[in-house]
Amino acid sequence: MEIWFYHLQSQPLERALPALLERALAQGWRAVVQAASEERLDALDEVLWTYADASFLAHGRARDGDAEMQPVYLTCGGENPNAARLRLFVDGADVAGNLAADAAYERAILLFDGNDPDQLDGARSQWKALKSSGFPLTYWQQNERGGWEKRG
Repeated sequence: MEIWFYHLQSQPLERALPALLERALAQGWRAVVQAASEERLDALDEVLWTYADASFLAHGRARDGDAEMQPVYLTCGGENPNAARLRLFVDGADVAGNLAADAAYERAILLFDGNDPDQLDGARSQWKALKSSGFPLTYWQQNERGGWEKRG
């Protein structure tokens, strides 16, 4: 499994996340998005329905039922009910604590806001912990146009 760190700089999570999910779904992957709080999941839930006038991303949470059928599943926990191959961590959700038990993922992505000192420090701490555990890590930085450049 690969773990990628996505350093947001020019776009907020609310713009970057739908684009990443669209790409994953286009590849035939299902995804789990893990946040650190139910309040954040409420906001992301709304974003995925309304981020573009012409489209939306079908998704669900445990309270919606049929979790195994959701192309994108939103959670605060470590579950993977939709057999996702991609797991995205936002707002400081714990990567290491939620990956060791589940080898089903091909890729995990930690998205963090480079303009938020707490998220930046949290990402650095998670990088160190994951590196010391032997996970293969890659760092991507967002450019001014919202694209991604591999940095390491």
